[in-house]
Amino acid sequence: MSDTKSYGFDTLQIHAGSQPDPTTGARQTPIYQTTSYVFRDAEHAAALFNLQEVGYIYSRLTNPTVAVLQERVATLEGGVGAVGCSSGHAAQIMSLFPLMRPGDNIITSNRLYGGTVTQFSQTIKRFGWSATFVDIDDTAAIEAAADENTKAIFCESIANPGGHVADIAAVAAVANKLQVPLIVDNTSATPYLCRPIEQGAHLVVHSTTKYLTGNGTVTGGVVVDSGNFDWTAAGKHPSMTEPEPAYHGLKFHETFGPMAFTFHSIAIGLRDLGMTMAPQSAFQTLLGIETLSLRMQRHVENAQKIATWLENDPRVDFVTYAGLPSSPYAERVAKAYPRGAGALFTFAVKGGYEACVKLVDSVEIFSHVANLGDTRSLIIHSASTTHRQLTPEQQEAAGAAPNVVRLSIGIEDPEDLIRDLDQALSAATA
Repeated sequence: MSDTKSYGFDTLQIHAGSQPDPTTGARQTPIYQTTSYVFRDAEHAAALFNLQEVGYIYSRLTNPTVAVLQERVATLEGGVGAVGCSSGHAAQIMSLFPLMRPGDNIITSNRLYGGTVTQFSQTIKRFGWSATFVDIDDTAAIEAAADENTKAIFCESIANPGGHVADIAAVAAVANKLQVPLIVDNTSATPYLCRPIEQGAHLVVHSTTKYLTGNGTVTGGVVVDSGNFDWTAAGKHPSMTEPEPAYHGLKFHETFGPMAFTFHSIAIGLRDLGMTMAPQSAFQTLLGIETLSLRMQRHVENAQKIATWLENDPRVDFVTYAGLPSSPYAERVAKAYPRGAGALFTFAVKGGYEACVKLVDSVEIFSHVANLGDTRSLIIHSASTTHRQLTPEQQEAAGAAPNVVRLSIGIEDPEDLIRDLDQALSAATA
């Protein structure tokens, strides 16, 4: 597309990054199920390997189907480039890899998906990295947690599972003061509800497995590069500014400018970590994105109705949906998330842990799965599953206390979903 800025979201979600196939005229993006690509000649091959020319070498690095997805998500998020990965967890590591060296740390929200908490509190230690968890609403705490080895700040736009809504602009102001990039996981909101780059974020990550694909068929992740972070300003990220030995002293920021992070992530991150998105996964995600705005509208409408019903039910202690007028984040949602607060939230069941377990076992339409963002409505008891590895204190901070159930509201008839929850609550609290 010639000028993506002149098109609306609904048009871009279908057309951005794609053209009819030049060989066959195929309108839908083909699945390029190939490992390698024939070079025109030896000079062409050398130019590709030297990063002097953009093209396709090997599908661990680049693939035409994945490339369309990368451009589409980057366009929807307002970024300059993107890198497709094998999963959302892979995308998180890929977002940190160009920034970090042994001894470095990140500051991260304590309201995160349980797997992310484990990845940041345990797994990244094996790289020699560390994470400090803070209340992301407390900008003073963010600043206090920083030191000379802090290389990034990380948060979720709409947190999983508790539905906390981040004040991205406020956190971005702290990141700019500290001269480190702000990385925002925008999985739960999607670019339809929130564009973190417009609010000051520097990098955006997604588990494309969730709302972007929307049908529960494939796993994937993506890192979007805003192109707006000055890697040279503070000298904190030498991988972006110092000579790279593997490419004969090439300096990524000097050579690629605003797209330095994107090129580094492909030429080094995917090359050496191999967290590659499969072309079939990219194809399935592209199909999902074509209806993203339509689905998100219905997700939000349904979530609003069901959260309101739950809030008024005497068998429920509280509901965390940020779209409710009673939410402490209602004003923030109205300002920064005008299309809605997503469709992921929790509610507390009177009767505690045992009632939650019985509730999950009693639903009929809701599916008990460890996923979110599906067209189907999903339910899980986070404390006994996705957040099981965390301490009780970490569970509370993340919004995954033992008396809480997480819902991912789908696009079914909302009255059917309410009837299902009603009968399940009756069974759980009898």
